[in-house]
Amino acid sequence: MSLAAEVRDLTYKFPHSDKASLCNIEIEIPWNTRTLIIGSNGAGKSTLLKLLSGKHLCLTGKIRVNGLDPFSPHSMHQNEADECQITTYLGTEWCHMSIIHRDIGVLELLESIGFHAHRERGETLIDILDVDVNWRMHRLSDGQKRRVQLTMGLLKPWRLLLLDEVTVDLDVRARSRLLSFLEQETKARRCSIVYATHIFDGLAEWPDRVVHLRDGRIVQQLSYAEEVRFSREDSSVVEHNDNSVTIGYAKSLHPLALTWLSQDETSKK
Repeated sequence: MSLAAEVRDLTYKFPHSDKASLCNIEIEIPWNTRTLIIGSNGAGKSTLLKLLSGKHLCLTGKIRVNGLDPFSPHSMHQNEADECQITTYLGTEWCHMSIIHRDIGVLELLESIGFHAHRERGETLIDILDVDVNWRMHRLSDGQKRRVQLTMGLLKPWRLLLLDEVTVDLDVRARSRLLSFLEQETKARRCSIVYATHIFDGLAEWPDRVVHLRDGRIVQQLSYAEEVRFSREDSSVVEHNDNSVTIGYAKSLHPLALTWLSQDETSKK
Protein backbone atom coordinates (compact mmCIF):
# COMPACT_ATOMS: atom_id res chain seq x y z
CA MET A 1 0.00 0.00 0.00
CA SER A 2 1.33 3.43 -0.93
CA LEU A 3 2.22 5.69 2.00
CA ALA A 4 3.09 9.34 2.36
CA ALA A 5 5.98 8.32 4.63
CA GLU A 6 7.34 5.10 6.05
CA VAL A 7 10.03 4.61 8.71
CA ARG A 8 11.40 1.17 9.60
CA ASP A 9 13.91 0.21 12.31
CA LEU A 10 15.37 3.72 12.42
CA THR A 11 18.12 4.52 14.90
CA TYR A 12 20.02 7.79 14.61
CA LYS A 13 23.01 9.27 16.38
CA PHE A 14 24.45 12.70 15.82
CA PRO A 15 28.18 12.70 14.94
CA HIS A 16 30.43 12.53 18.00
CA SER A 17 27.51 11.58 20.23
CA ASP A 18 27.45 8.40 22.29
CA LYS A 19 23.70 8.40 22.78
CA ALA A 20 21.17 7.74 20.05
CA SER A 21 18.69 10.55 19.47
CA LEU A 22 16.18 8.13 17.96
CA CYS A 23 15.91 4.39 18.65
CA ASN A 24 14.06 1.71 16.70
CA ILE A 25 11.51 4.08 15.20
CA GLU A 26 8.66 2.41 13.31
CA ILE A 27 5.97 4.66 11.86
CA GLU A 28 3.65 4.85 8.88
CA ILE A 29 2.07 8.07 7.62
CA PRO A 30 -0.89 7.31 5.31
CA TRP A 31 -1.98 9.76 2.65
CA ASN A 32 -4.57 12.39 3.52
CA THR A 33 -3.77 12.34 7.23
CA ARG A 34 -2.62 14.75 9.92
CA THR A 35 -0.23 13.31 12.51
CA LEU A 36 0.54 15.09 15.77
CA ILE A 37 3.90 14.37 17.44
CA ILE A 38 3.88 14.90 21.20
CA GLY A 39 7.01 14.87 23.35
CA SER A 40 9.04 16.92 25.78
CA ASN A 41 12.03 19.02 24.81
CA GLY A 42 14.81 16.73 23.65
CA ALA A 43 12.48 13.80 22.95
CA GLY A 44 13.60 13.62 19.32
CA LYS A 45 10.70 15.36 17.54
CA SER A 46 12.84 17.79 15.55
CA THR A 47 15.36 15.10 14.68
CA LEU A 48 12.64 12.85 13.30
CA LEU A 49 11.18 15.65 11.18
CA LYS A 50 14.59 16.61 9.83
CA LEU A 51 15.30 13.01 8.87
CA LEU A 52 11.99 12.83 7.04
CA SER A 53 12.84 16.06 5.24
CA GLY A 54 16.28 14.83 4.18
CA LYS A 55 18.18 17.39 6.26
CA HIS A 56 20.04 14.59 8.06
CA LEU A 57 21.47 11.43 6.49
CA CYS A 58 20.58 8.23 8.31
CA LEU A 59 22.69 5.13 7.66
CA THR A 60 20.58 2.69 9.69
CA GLY A 61 16.99 1.78 9.07
CA LYS A 62 14.69 2.71 6.22
CA ILE A 63 13.06 6.05 5.48
CA ARG A 64 10.77 6.59 2.51
CA VAL A 65 8.75 9.70 1.67
CA ASN A 66 6.44 9.37 -1.30
CA GLY A 67 8.31 6.12 -1.96
CA LEU A 68 11.72 7.82 -2.14
CA ASP A 69 14.73 8.18 0.14
CA PRO A 70 14.37 11.77 1.40
CA PHE A 71 18.15 12.29 1.32
CA SER A 72 18.30 11.38 -2.36
CA PRO A 73 18.55 14.34 -4.77
CA HIS A 74 15.64 12.83 -6.72
CA SER A 75 13.33 13.40 -3.75
CA MET A 76 13.92 17.14 -3.95
CA HIS A 77 12.49 17.47 -7.44
CA GLN A 78 8.96 18.61 -7.99
CA ASN A 79 6.41 16.32 -9.52
CA GLU A 80 6.28 17.69 -13.06
CA ALA A 81 2.66 16.63 -13.53
CA ASP A 82 1.22 18.64 -10.65
CA GLU A 83 4.14 20.88 -9.58
CA CYS A 84 4.10 19.53 -6.04
CA GLN A 85 7.21 19.50 -3.89
CA ILE A 86 7.79 16.15 -2.24
CA THR A 87 8.49 17.60 1.22
CA THR A 88 8.24 21.00 2.85
CA TYR A 89 9.91 21.47 6.23
CA LEU A 90 9.12 24.55 8.31
CA GLY A 91 11.01 25.02 11.55
CA THR A 92 12.17 27.73 13.89
CA GLU A 93 15.59 28.21 12.24
CA TRP A 94 14.10 30.59 9.67
CA CYS A 95 13.89 33.39 12.21
CA HIS A 96 17.67 33.35 12.56
CA MET A 97 18.35 33.92 8.86
CA SER A 98 19.95 37.30 8.17
CA ILE A 99 17.74 38.15 5.19
CA ILE A 100 14.56 38.43 7.25
CA HIS A 101 16.11 41.15 9.40
CA ARG A 102 17.01 43.33 6.40
CA ASP A 103 15.07 46.18 4.84
CA ILE A 104 13.34 44.05 2.22
CA GLY A 105 9.69 43.98 1.23
CA VAL A 106 7.39 41.03 1.79
CA LEU A 107 6.14 41.13 -1.81
CA GLU A 108 9.74 41.09 -3.02
CA LEU A 109 10.42 37.96 -0.98
CA LEU A 110 7.27 36.24 -2.27
CA GLU A 111 8.05 37.09 -5.88
CA SER A 112 11.55 35.68 -5.47
CA ILE A 113 10.10 32.21 -4.82
CA GLY A 114 7.45 32.16 -7.55
CA PHE A 115 4.45 34.10 -6.26
CA HIS A 116 3.35 34.81 -9.85
CA ALA A 117 3.09 31.07 -10.56
CA HIS A 118 0.98 30.37 -7.45
CA ARG A 119 -0.88 33.66 -7.16
CA GLU A 120 -4.29 32.26 -6.18
CA ARG A 121 -2.81 30.05 -3.48
CA GLY A 122 -0.56 32.87 -2.31
CA GLU A 123 -3.43 35.33 -2.01
CA THR A 124 -5.38 32.76 0.01
CA LEU A 125 -2.46 32.37 2.43
CA ILE A 126 -1.99 36.14 2.65
CA ASP A 127 -5.64 36.45 3.65
CA ILE A 128 -5.54 33.54 6.11
CA LEU A 129 -2.40 34.77 7.85
CA ASP A 130 -3.31 38.47 7.59
CA VAL A 131 -0.06 39.38 5.83
CA ASP A 132 0.46 42.85 4.34
CA VAL A 133 2.62 42.59 1.21
CA ASN A 134 3.79 46.18 1.81
CA TRP A 135 5.46 45.22 5.10
CA ARG A 136 9.23 45.70 5.42
CA MET A 137 10.85 42.74 7.13
CA HIS A 138 13.14 44.68 9.48
CA ARG A 139 10.13 46.43 11.02
CA LEU A 140 8.08 43.34 11.82
CA SER A 141 7.39 41.62 15.13
CA ASP A 142 8.32 37.96 15.61
CA GLY A 143 4.70 36.96 15.03
CA GLN A 144 4.49 38.92 11.77
CA LYS A 145 7.76 37.41 10.55
CA ARG A 146 6.37 33.97 11.34
CA ARG A 147 3.31 34.72 9.22
CA VAL A 148 5.56 35.68 6.33
CA GLN A 149 7.56 32.45 6.77
CA LEU A 150 4.41 30.35 6.64
CA THR A 151 3.11 32.21 3.59
CA MET A 152 6.40 31.62 1.79
CA GLY A 153 6.77 28.03 2.97
CA LEU A 154 3.25 26.98 2.01
CA LEU A 155 3.15 28.88 -1.29
CA LYS A 156 4.14 25.83 -3.34
CA PRO A 157 1.99 22.69 -2.89
CA TRP A 158 3.67 19.76 -1.13
CA ARG A 159 3.15 16.06 -0.63
CA LEU A 160 4.42 15.86 2.97
CA LEU A 161 4.42 18.93 5.20
CA LEU A 162 6.65 18.81 8.28
CA LEU A 163 5.89 21.48 10.88
CA ASP A 164 8.24 21.94 13.82
CA GLU A 165 6.82 24.38 16.38
CA VAL A 166 6.20 27.06 13.75
CA THR A 167 2.89 28.29 15.17
CA VAL A 168 4.32 29.37 18.51
CA ASP A 169 4.39 33.07 17.53
CA LEU A 170 0.89 33.18 16.03
CA ASP A 171 -2.14 34.58 17.80
CA VAL A 172 -5.04 32.16 18.20
CA ARG A 173 -7.02 33.63 15.29
CA ALA A 174 -4.22 33.23 12.75
CA ARG A 175 -3.39 29.80 14.12
CA SER A 176 -7.02 28.65 13.89
CA ARG A 177 -7.29 29.82 10.29
CA LEU A 178 -4.02 28.14 9.39
CA LEU A 179 -5.02 24.81 10.95
CA SER A 180 -8.33 24.91 9.06
CA PHE A 181 -6.48 25.57 5.80
CA LEU A 182 -4.09 22.70 6.41
CA GLU A 183 -6.92 20.33 7.30
CA GLN A 184 -8.68 21.22 4.06
CA GLU A 185 -5.46 20.62 2.13
CA THR A 186 -5.25 17.04 3.37
CA LYS A 187 -8.88 16.47 2.40
CA ALA A 188 -8.75 18.09 -1.03
CA ARG A 189 -5.57 16.61 -2.50
CA ARG A 190 -3.01 13.81 -2.04
CA CYS A 191 -0.89 15.07 0.84
CA SER A 192 -0.21 14.57 4.56
CA ILE A 193 1.09 16.57 7.52
CA VAL A 194 3.32 15.75 10.48
CA TYR A 195 3.13 18.45 13.14
CA ALA A 196 5.28 18.65 16.29
CA THR A 197 4.08 21.18 18.84
CA HIS A 198 3.69 21.99 22.53
CA ILE A 199 0.57 24.10 21.96
CA PHE A 200 -2.60 22.02 21.95
CA ASP A 201 -5.38 24.60 22.14
CA GLY A 202 -7.63 24.23 19.11
CA LEU A 203 -6.32 20.78 18.24
CA ALA A 204 -9.07 18.73 19.88
CA GLU A 205 -10.42 17.41 16.57
CA TRP A 206 -7.60 18.29 14.17
CA PRO A 207 -5.29 15.23 14.03
CA ASP A 208 -6.00 11.79 12.61
CA ARG A 209 -3.16 10.21 14.56
CA VAL A 210 -1.27 11.06 17.76
CA VAL A 211 2.28 9.81 18.39
CA HIS A 212 4.00 9.98 21.79
CA LEU A 213 7.79 10.28 21.57
CA ARG A 214 9.95 9.92 24.69
CA ASP A 215 13.75 9.83 24.88
CA GLY A 216 13.98 9.02 21.18
CA ARG A 217 11.51 6.15 21.28
CA ILE A 218 7.88 5.92 20.25
CA VAL A 219 5.89 5.14 23.38
CA GLN A 220 2.43 5.07 21.88
CA GLN A 221 0.65 5.65 18.56
CA LEU A 222 -3.08 6.29 18.61
CA SER A 223 -5.69 6.46 15.90
CA TYR A 224 -7.59 9.58 16.89
CA ALA A 225 -10.99 8.40 15.65
CA GLU A 226 -10.76 4.92 17.17
CA GLU A 227 -8.56 5.25 20.26
CA VAL A 228 -8.96 8.78 21.64
CA ARG A 229 -12.14 9.58 23.53
CA PHE A 230 -13.31 12.57 25.52
CA SER A 231 -15.27 12.49 28.75
CA ARG A 232 -17.32 15.25 30.36
CA GLU A 233 -15.90 14.25 33.71
CA ASP A 234 -13.30 16.53 35.27
CA SER A 235 -10.68 13.81 35.51
CA SER A 236 -7.16 12.96 34.43
CA VAL A 237 -6.28 10.89 31.39
CA VAL A 238 -7.22 7.24 31.83
CA GLU A 239 -5.42 4.56 29.83
CA HIS A 240 -7.26 1.39 28.89
CA ASN A 241 -6.01 -2.07 28.03
CA ASP A 242 -7.21 -1.74 24.46
CA ASN A 243 -4.61 0.98 23.83
CA SER A 244 -7.19 3.75 23.86
CA VAL A 245 -7.29 6.80 26.10
CA THR A 246 -10.12 8.80 27.62
CA ILE A 247 -9.38 12.48 28.19
CA GLY A 248 -11.23 14.29 30.94
CA TYR A 249 -12.81 17.70 30.61
CA ALA A 250 -10.17 20.42 30.41
CA LYS A 251 -10.77 24.12 30.92
CA SER A 252 -9.43 26.27 28.09
CA LEU A 253 -9.48 29.96 27.22
CA HIS A 254 -8.94 29.16 23.55
CA PRO A 255 -12.60 29.73 22.48
CA LEU A 256 -12.73 33.06 24.34
CA ALA A 257 -9.43 34.31 22.90
CA LEU A 258 -10.45 33.22 19.41
CA THR A 259 -13.79 35.04 19.70
CA TRP A 260 -12.22 38.25 21.01
CA LEU A 261 -9.55 38.39 18.29
CA SER A 262 -12.09 37.63 15.59
CA GLN A 263 -14.16 40.56 16.89
CA ASP A 264 -11.02 42.72 16.79
CA GLU A 265 -10.53 41.84 13.12
CA THR A 266 -14.17 42.62 12.29
CA SER A 267 -13.97 46.02 13.99
CA LYS A 268 -11.08 47.01 11.68
CA LYS A 269 -13.18 46.57 8.56
